[in-house]
Amino acid sequence: MTHFQTMDAFVRERIRAWPQTPPGLEHADPRGRGVWLKARPGPAMENDAPSLKIPGASRMRTFPDGLWLWFGGTGADPYVDIFAVEVCGSLQNLLDKRSRYTPSLHSLLVSCPAVWLRRPVDERDATPRWERAGLFDTAPETAIALPVRDMRVLYALKTKHFREFAACNIAHAHELFAPVDILLDEDGWRAPALRQFLFHAARRA
Repeated sequence: MTHFQTMDAFVRERIRAWPQTPPGLEHADPRGRGVWLKARPGPAMENDAPSLKIPGASRMRTFPDGLWLWFGGTGADPYVDIFAVEVCGSLQNLLDKRSRYTPSLHSLLVSCPAVWLRRPVDERDATPRWERAGLFDTAPETAIALPVRDMRVLYALKTKHFREFAACNIAHAHELFAPVDILLDEDGWRAPALRQFLFHAARRA
């Protein structure tokens, strides 16, 4: 196992402890419309989790290291906003992952497995996810694909790569870049610096 594979898995374990709402985004929508649900990484034994895809794709999907979904709209016109975290072990890995979120003319969808939607929100909340989302009248029997209205993506880089990238590149409107150390603070998701940083990813920050 390489150092990065070890670090990648370690970061995912730290993110696993984050709450249903991304740290710092609790007040992203003061009008209280919609709800956040954490999609990735889920409980250790939960294999079926939402993924990103383009319409018609059955194999080529994106599985972010961290993924939160903001369920909004109505049952007749639903959508999700996404907040994703991608851990990048090299600049080439960054370029590969960055290309998956590049704005384009085609739509981006979130595919939510029915079994994931029917499970409880977490160990402290037995409410089924489909019910908490507030968009469905009954528990889904098949996977649900929802259009992505807006997205924010945090790319976590090794310090050296972060400095090299920041020196000669400009982030797109949906992108945030940070040294991976910000995700490894001993205070975890409660760290004030992390919460303040992520607040800028909010839709209405």
